[in-house]
Amino acid sequence: MTTPPSSVSPSAAVWPQTLVGAGVLLTGLALAFGAIGISSEAGYGGVGPNFLPWLVSIALTVCGAWIIWESRTGGFREMDEPSGAVQPYWAGFVWVSAGLLLNAALITTIGFIFSCTLCYLLAVQGLRRASGQAGVNSPRTWFIDIVTGLLISAPVFWMFTQFLAINLPGLTGTGWL
Repeated sequence: MTTPPSSVSPSAAVWPQTLVGAGVLLTGLALAFGAIGISSEAGYGGVGPNFLPWLVSIALTVCGAWIIWESRTGGFREMDEPSGAVQPYWAGFVWVSAGLLLNAALITTIGFIFSCTLCYLLAVQGLRRASGQAGVNSPRTWFIDIVTGLLISAPVFWMFTQFLAINLPGLTGTGWL
């Protein structure tokens, strides 16, 4: 069990936790408000299209209320001290952000598989650099990251397009690439 740092009073540490709980609670309530307008007519599976939004909204509302209760009754007393550097590693943030933005920009141009592989490659490179791993610039590391990205994104693409009949942007019209 750890105690808050001496420079921060326990009551000051409670407010960010309370705000997070309030945000989660309000998100759950907003989702519930949106779910009111969704039809509850049951489909072939016995549940209607509003089932999942209601389930998620209830879960978020309960979690938000629980976070608020925890924070107001003393805060998260069992939290470990934060790990990592005091200052953020902005270069890693840029790598991950570039991966996400390039994925969004290129998905319709180079297809789902290659854009998600690029996203994976850049995100992993950013995380490797942020953690201080050695050898991040070696061709072997880049090759492993590219192959891993392909091995993750290709089966996901095929599952959605071939088995679930959900259209994702492809490079060719065959549905396999």
